[in-house]
Amino acid sequence: MLKYIPATDRHHAAPVQWLSSYFLFSFADYYDPDNLHFGPLRVFNDDSIAPQSGFPQHPHSEMEIVTLVLDGEVTHEDTMGNKTVIKKGEVQRMTAGTGIAHSEFNRTDAALHIYQLWFISNQKGLSPSYEQKDVDFLSTKNELVPLVTGQKVLEDVVYMNSNSAVYWANLGADKEILFQTFPIRNTFIYVKQGIIFVNGTELGINDQARMTDEHVVEIRATKDAQFVLIDLPASEANY
Repeated sequence: MLKYIPATDRHHAAPVQWLSSYFLFSFADYYDPDNLHFGPLRVFNDDSIAPQSGFPQHPHSEMEIVTLVLDGEVTHEDTMGNKTVIKKGEVQRMTAGTGIAHSEFNRTDAALHIYQLWFISNQKGLSPSYEQKDVDFLSTKNELVPLVTGQKVLEDVVYMNSNSAVYWANLGADKEILFQTFPIRNTFIYVKQGIIFVNGTELGINDQARMTDEHVVEIRATKDAQFVLIDLPASEANY
């Protein structure tokens, strides 16, 4: 079963002048009891941050936090002592675990565009940890590129404590990708640009598909497209 969610259903938040954020799930001042999470995927925020601006230090706990940098670069500092810059095409993962605080700033004169995803961890009480990798995912062509996962069958990707996997695809017009899945798994797709058909349903820019009880996901682009695909466990026992 595929649930189509149009871009217009996203919650737009602009709490300060320098931030424009679209929430795909309940977050901050947006609460919808029917839109709390999709499997262990608890947060998906599409954030644009103006130059020389950002989030001052703030705390997190008991979440796997993944950041994909689409444009610009993030300057990150945290209470573990990490001081890093995450650039376009790079992926960052923080295990908040028992508690961490961090800041995220755009220290450049160019716009910053990120996706930030939070996953419910498959264990509580983990020690906080950090990983960052240059995956260069924005330059790949016509394939699903794994970016971060808790599934050890996937290699050379960022690891997280969740039985989930995040993929990226740059799919050319008239190209097709098949993603094998199982009824015990869920699949989430969010389109950055272009037009794709997912099991026959058309998705445009910033549209979502949330799929359950599928055996295969057929994705075909009718216009050059970029999108995120997330493979998720359907049952909380498998998070």
